Amino acid sequence: MTPTTVARPRPTPSPPSAEHPVAIVAGASRGLGLEISRVLVARGWRVHGLARDGAELDRAVAAVGGPDGAYVPHVADVRDPDRVAAVVDAVLGEDGRVDAAFHVAGVIEVGGIEGVTLGHVHEAVDTMLYGPLHLALAVLPAMRERGVGRIGVVASVGGLVAVPRLLPYCVAKFGAVGLAEGLAAELAGTGVTATSVTPWLMRTGGHVHARFTGDAPVDHAWFSAGASLPGVSLPVDRAARRIVDGVLAGRPTVGTSPYVALARRVHGVAPATTVRAIGLAARLLPGRAPERDWRRTDAPGPEGAAVARRHPSRVRDVVTTLGRRAARRQNELG
Repeated sequence: MTPTTVARPRPTPSPPSAEHPVAIVAGASRGLGLEISRVLVARGWRVHGLARDGAELDRAVAAVGGPDGAYVPHVADVRDPDRVAAVVDAVLGEDGRVDAAFHVAGVIEVGGIEGVTLGHVHEAVDTMLYGPLHLALAVLPAMRERGVGRIGVVASVGGLVAVPRLLPYCVAKFGAVGLAEGLAAELAGTGVTATSVTPWLMRTGGHVHARFTGDAPVDHAWFSAGASLPGVSLPVDRAARRIVDGVLAGRPTVGTSPYVALARRVHGVAPATTVRAIGLAARLLPGRAPERDWRRTDAPGPEGAAVARRHPSRVRDVVTTLGRRAARRQNELG
C-alpha cells in the first residue's frame, strides 16, 4: 500500500465504541486465545477467530458460546501475510471496522541447545514475531483512518527474561515485546494503541501441544508439572480477563502476575546477576538434548500428548490433573 502524506488529526485515545465492537483474535481455536475470545463474546463483542486447524475452529465455535455469529472462524496461518491481509479485508468488508486485534498464536519447543535447529527457530520467529507484525500492519490502516483501535501482542515473561530450555521461544518473544513497545511509541497520539502482554505461565493445557526437542520424557515431566501446578501456573480465565482489560484500556504493558513485575524489575536492576541465576537453573535441570546439526531446516520433536502416551506415569498423571482439566476446557484435546 502506498503511504499517504495527508496530515491526520491526532485524537485523544478512547476505548472502542460499545456499539457492536469487532475484534480479531489470532490463535483463537484453543488455549489463551480461546479464553480471550470467550471474554470478548461475553462482553458483547463479535470475534473473528483465526487458526490453522479448521477442525479445532469448528469445536471452538461451540466452546466459546454466545449468540449465533458472535464467533466467526477463519482458517489462516499467521505466518502467511497474504492470508492475514485477506482475512482482515474480509472482516472490514463484512463488519466495516476492526476495533481490536489480539495476536495470541504461538508454538512452544522445549529442549536444550544441543538439539536446536534453524527449523525450530524459524518456526518460533515466523509464528510469534512475524505473525503479530503481519496482523498489526494489516489492521493499522483502517484503525488509523478511524482514529481508534487497540492492538494486543501476547508475548511472555520469556520475552523479558530468558527461560531455560526455551531458546527459540524466548528469541521470538523478546522480539514480540520489542515489536509491541515500538508500535506503542510509533502510534502515540493517533488514537490507536499497542499493548505488550507478558503473561506468567498459565494453565491452558498447552503442554499437550508443546513440542519436546531434547530428552522428551525428562523435559515433558518437569514442563507439564509446571504448567499444571497451582502457585506455579495461573488460571487462564483470570489471566484472559486482565489481558482484555489492559488491551482495551490502551495500556502499553500488561502482566498477569506479580511474578512478571518482579522478573521485569530484577532483570532491569541486575541483568548480569539475573542471567547467571538462570544459567544455574539451566544446569540443574535434568536431561540432555540429542546432538543435531543446527543447520537443519526441519523442527523435530514429538508433541506432549505423544510423549505422555509413550512414557506413561501415574505420578505425572496426578501432578498434572489440573493441566489436563484445562486442556479439555481449552480445546487442546481433539
